[in-house]
Amino acid sequence: MSSVTKSKKTKTKAESSENGNKSVISVCLGTGGIAAGGDKVFARFEKEIKSKKLDTALGKRVCKTAKTGCRGLCARDVLVDVTVPGKEALTYERVTVDMVPQIVEDHLVNNTPVKKWLAKDDYHKFHDNQQRLVLGNCGAIDPENIDEYTIKGGYKALEKVLTKMTPKEVIDEVSKAGLRGRGGGGFETGWKWESCAKYDADEKFIICNGDEGDPGAFMDRSIMEGDPHAVLEGMIIGGYAIGATKGYIYVRAEYPLAVERLHIAIRQAKENGFLGENILNSDYSLDIVIKEGAGAFVCGESTALQYSIEGKRGMPRTRPPQSVEAGLWDKPTCLNNVETFANVPIIINRGAKWYSKIGTEKSKGTKIFALTGNVKNTGLIEVPMGITIREIVFDIGGGIPKKKKFKAVQIGGPSGGCLPESLLDKPIDFESLLEAGAMMGSGSLVVVDETTCMVDMARFFLAFCANESCGKCPPCRVGTTLMLDILIRITQGEGKEEDLDVLEQMSDEINTMSLCGLGQSAPNPVVSTLRYFRDEYLAHIRDKECPTATCIALHKYTVIPDKCTKCTLCIRNCPVNAISGSKDEVAFIDKEKCTLCNLCYEKCNFMAIK
Repeated sequence: MSSVTKSKKTKTKAESSENGNKSVISVCLGTGGIAAGGDKVFARFEKEIKSKKLDTALGKRVCKTAKTGCRGLCARDVLVDVTVPGKEALTYERVTVDMVPQIVEDHLVNNTPVKKWLAKDDYHKFHDNQQRLVLGNCGAIDPENIDEYTIKGGYKALEKVLTKMTPKEVIDEVSKAGLRGRGGGGFETGWKWESCAKYDADEKFIICNGDEGDPGAFMDRSIMEGDPHAVLEGMIIGGYAIGATKGYIYVRAEYPLAVERLHIAIRQAKENGFLGENILNSDYSLDIVIKEGAGAFVCGESTALQYSIEGKRGMPRTRPPQSVEAGLWDKPTCLNNVETFANVPIIINRGAKWYSKIGTEKSKGTKIFALTGNVKNTGLIEVPMGITIREIVFDIGGGIPKKKKFKAVQIGGPSGGCLPESLLDKPIDFESLLEAGAMMGSGSLVVVDETTCMVDMARFFLAFCANESCGKCPPCRVGTTLMLDILIRITQGEGKEEDLDVLEQMSDEINTMSLCGLGQSAPNPVVSTLRYFRDEYLAHIRDKECPTATCIALHKYTVIPDKCTKCTLCIRNCPVNAISGSKDEVAFIDKEKCTLCNLCYEKCNFMAIK
């Protein structure tokens, strides 16, 4: 066991609590917040506070601005919390630069919150129905200030591990907690660590996979932006458990803010003795560096990621040997994703017994999802394993906007599956989703309503997987392309019923014979939509119709006589003169000339064109 004394560089809670008597304005400066103008709002708050001299005195207190990471309900950015000593923090939503002077004057000077701009009840309901453990600090601390992390108990787990626990005891605790990898496969984290720890080598590596490539996914990005020290602490604990000598955080270069804040966090951790040589004066040392990826989806696969770190082309390799035996530079290597590492300090601090009570029998803890699509409240959520799809979509997400009907939810990214309304009460855990034909994946969750064509949706996700294939193995490289060709033909009205049998057969072969997880799971959107929405495929094939009018090649434009007002607006806007008529007769569309440009439908003010 390591012999440790607390680093002199580490600030105590008492030394870092100097902000307790200040009014604090916390502005969301995650990627979503910045995209909505958060950096400009933050600058305006600083300007107003300084102009009113609130930064130096306000009665017995002073006022400061603070940066935070993602708050969760991204659709309401820019989100701003105003906290006055002795009072509950209040949240303003959709804050713009022009709103700042009044918020400062009314709320901070006159102690009168601007009620019309405060977050509504559904904002609070969005958060009340979650269980934010990993996201507990996101939106609550300044991710660029290590003191705020340590005040919240940061690095206490690392200190406990290095002073009171052997590597084996750490692994046992993580195993008892039931933590499974949050990157997609759901492998038991403790088992993976134990497998790597048993190999002796002069070098061992621990890798954090931050190569989040799923369309609509931003879970790992938000953690790295909003609470980077939690990721570092989990990595260091994992490194200690397996005996790692060096760590890598692999982040896609399209995440510049995450990369920047991770660099800051690494520098601060080193300055405070939490990283580097003889961590917290123990005999354990670890250095962590950042490797920026070029955005290849396949580099989310562990062996392809390791090749990329080595400077090679990111392509998966055959196994065995497994990475825990011969991974990066043929040395024992352990790889987990961002969310998995961020769970580790929680388990060490609160105990495996406490953690294992959350979730289901085989899927413990919480899961973070990026909730997007046709749902009222889009954003980042964290929920206990076992929650139902209905609870997420309707209680947290607020239901479907514009009075549309729920149709399906696509879970698990481009390699996930589409689940229908009949499975709304399906619990979300690793086993239940696999049984239903989907997968947990990294955690993207896309809600679609009745206007979505499921055939076209399957085509979209398969096109992504085919495009991102590294090309190494024929089942993935050739198979996904052939499947995509069939789907395109179906959406263009040229499909045959036997195509459906071919799609199912090819899906099974690609799943069985592909080298890596990308190829093995690429057919999932097709398989699941054929399973639950086969009638839509048949409508495209038999009737040459798209039930949702999504597939343009199957559009048939006709004029509804009872609604036509003979205004001739459609005639005047048709670029190919396919519409005839006058102010005395109903318009008529010549289907032979029609190019399906949709202009007549868009221009008609009376919904007379179907």
